[in-house]
Amino acid sequence: MKEPAMKRLRIAIATAGRFHVLDLARELHALGHLVHFYSYVPRGRARAFGLPDECHVSLLPFALPAVVWQLRMPRLLPPLREASLYKLLNYATILRLQPCDIFICMSGIYLEAARFAKQRYGARIWLERGSRHILSQAEILAALPGAEQPSRHAVQRELAGYRLADRIAVPSGQVAESFRADKAAHSKLFLNPYGVDLDMFPLRTRKSPGDPVSVLYVGTWSLQKGCDLLVKAIVQVPGVRLTHVGTIGDVSFPDNSDQFVHVDAVNQPAVRHFYAGADIFVLASRQDGFGMVLSQALASGLPIICTDRTGGADLAHAKSLAARIVVVPAGDVSALANAIAAWRDRLRLGEMPPLPSEDDRKTLSWRAYGLRYSNELTRLALGAR
Repeated sequence: MKEPAMKRLRIAIATAGRFHVLDLARELHALGHLVHFYSYVPRGRARAFGLPDECHVSLLPFALPAVVWQLRMPRLLPPLREASLYKLLNYATILRLQPCDIFICMSGIYLEAARFAKQRYGARIWLERGSRHILSQAEILAALPGAEQPSRHAVQRELAGYRLADRIAVPSGQVAESFRADKAAHSKLFLNPYGVDLDMFPLRTRKSPGDPVSVLYVGTWSLQKGCDLLVKAIVQVPGVRLTHVGTIGDVSFPDNSDQFVHVDAVNQPAVRHFYAGADIFVLASRQDGFGMVLSQALASGLPIICTDRTGGADLAHAKSLAARIVVVPAGDVSALANAIAAWRDRLRLGEMPPLPSEDDRKTLSWRAYGLRYSNELTRLALGAR
């Protein structure tokens, strides 16, 4: 990707935990911008993910009570815990905020600090929204008895953030589509699929499929992720076995069947070994703004099967990547089962498309993601002169 003439910008990035915006902060700094990253992520952990100490601004001393509450007693008065955490994070960010041209923040969490940045420094507000429009998300989850719902407080803050923002960054076309009913917010969208650490998820060597063929899912086992539908699809396809790596959420795992294997959550670097040993990756989400595990699996050389509510279609940056992506309608068990069976048969016949080239893999990288972001920031900044 060609790097245009760049205006060096003062950029504040406000978050709670690491999320994808730590990767964004690192890449924007590497591209020459003056970046400050405000979060409760400890400096040592941020450094481990490549963020220079000069970019790190700690909110942990201010937010510690709410963070401990969240870690130790997550089910104790969740709405009050959420409101307390957001209040402390905004208060701490306002206290520590340095002059900035751009204020990038996580939607729903930051509102007061964003208003302050706009009023005090004239900063443009870029909202990071990783999931569908909050009203679309709420509607989908409300139809799933037992699924975790966004609080009224969260919905109100999201909608207020959409109104305040100058730009709303979203990771996939299906998230962008969910904003169409909100014309004002839709006009502010910037579509930019998230990246992946290519060193952490190297290209695996070509291998013959296992017997049974190994299907992998990494993430929380939940209704939102469509895991109940995935079980129904897998049992329809003989000759495959599903391995799940992650935590068990609001759906029970079928551990009484040899066709299903559960592995407790592992740290991110260890996930590469599961990608290396699998034959197919699947994500059956009902509602998922962007499944970052899809980028990891694709970068590792796995074919992926996903629903149209995951952002998988947005990863087809090159023909070699597109050839490994199959998208099925969310909630369609038959389409999911047919896609799994088709890949099983192709693998057994040795019809796997060539592994992606290194240049094609680079289109999935955080570097490419950061460059797209920087280009858009610079374009708007130069246009405002």
